[in-house]
Amino acid sequence: MIALISLVLAFLAPQAQAVIGGDLNCTTYNGTAFVWTPAATACSNVISDSSCAILYPAPVTADGFPSPGRDQQRPLTCYTTASATPAGIVMDMKKAALDNCPRTCGLCCQTTAYSCSNVAFPRLNCATITSSQCVSAAWRTIIATDCPSACGFCNSGGCVDAVLDCANDVTICRTVGLQDFVNTYCQRTCNRCSSSTITTTSLTATCTSYNADSSTACTAWAANGFCTNTFYTLAQRKAYCARTCRIC
Repeated sequence: MIALISLVLAFLAPQAQAVIGGDLNCTTYNGTAFVWTPAATACSNVISDSSCAILYPAPVTADGFPSPGRDQQRPLTCYTTASATPAGIVMDMKKAALDNCPRTCGLCCQTTAYSCSNVAFPRLNCATITSSQCVSAAWRTIIATDCPSACGFCNSGGCVDAVLDCANDVTICRTVGLQDFVNTYCQRTCNRCSSSTITTTSLTATCTSYNADSSTACTAWAANGFCTNTFYTLAQRKAYCARTCRIC
């Protein structure tokens, strides 16, 4: 009899289930339920994932943490001081989660890198951009311009490196034989974006004569952008190639 009663009580007890409740940011409705968008977990945690898992334990251990297309509950401490849903959003709790564990909490879409507007008429569907496209040299510059919120490019001003490793060796920015490469693939690291401001005060001044070039490579350098490349200071350009670059 005791065993039967225990079985009935277990059946009647509320069961934990994966349903997103409370804060619905970074979710979308798929016709049946609210599920996490790719942008919900597109970023990295600021502190270690293991620390975040301790600070923000999953409500249902078996379900784990938010992941795109699924409906795991967001850890309550990511946005509230309550111990059960429904629960009101406590902004101090949410800010702490955003500052430290946005991925664990499924809040990446609300970080500054992801919370901006995309262009009105993008060249591709911003909603279907994948994580592999975000790191693809073929897509990164287009996404940064048209769909910055999809890949966390909101703080880039539309200017990103097409390849990820440009900043590992910034000397490539001034290597003569690599100018075509860096102009295409390392625009942010090498300051080659079309929106970059180029100081031209001395370049456009009228001179009756120019100092002689001190380098014999100026013609080749100029062909690769040396005269207008702000990676080099005006003083450096004048010191090496004043005549070729027409710097007074």
